[in-house]
Amino acid sequence: MIKYILLDKRVLILLFVINLFGTAYGYYWYRFQLAETPDIFLLFVPDSPTASLFFTVFLLFFIFNKNTPYIEALAIITLFKYGIWAVVMNLLTLYVEGTLSWTGYMLMFSHGAMAIQGLLYAPFYAIKLRHIVFAAVWTLHNDIIDYIFEMMPAYSSLTVYMNEIGYFTFWLSILSIFIAYKLTIKPANSLT
Repeated sequence: MIKYILLDKRVLILLFVINLFGTAYGYYWYRFQLAETPDIFLLFVPDSPTASLFFTVFLLFFIFNKNTPYIEALAIITLFKYGIWAVVMNLLTLYVEGTLSWTGYMLMFSHGAMAIQGLLYAPFYAIKLRHIVFAAVWTLHNDIIDYIFEMMPAYSSLTVYMNEIGYFTFWLSILSIFIAYKLTIKPANSLT
């Protein structure tokens, strides 16, 4: 039943539209940080919108029965990682500040949905080990840009916890890569 729903063209088109608008809003949300970001880091600063962009591209091709394995690997890893990351950061903000704005709750819901949708489509990805390795390098490189070069998303009340957040994010990346591997790599194609 769930497979039928996930493959329904109307559901795919609806998800495509939702993710397209969510991606556009995400880049808009980063507009102030992007205005201050050196050009060399621009690609790596808007983490969540880029993750949803990968999934949006996957959906576009998938609607037409095409696979894009490198994009699929980037989508499953980064959607899970940044989906969970945003939920945790907003919960941490709620804990530190004692309150959370409506946008914080909206971000928790939307990012939680990001993480789930990336996993739901795992059976339909055409990912091989090389695609996971590529996406893993991208993801860990992004952590270096965020926490070594200090280009991480701006959460003003959490700035004092950047070392701890960077450590958490690294291990969340490892978990995301592991989950993507376990859900997509079959023994017969894991060496190719």
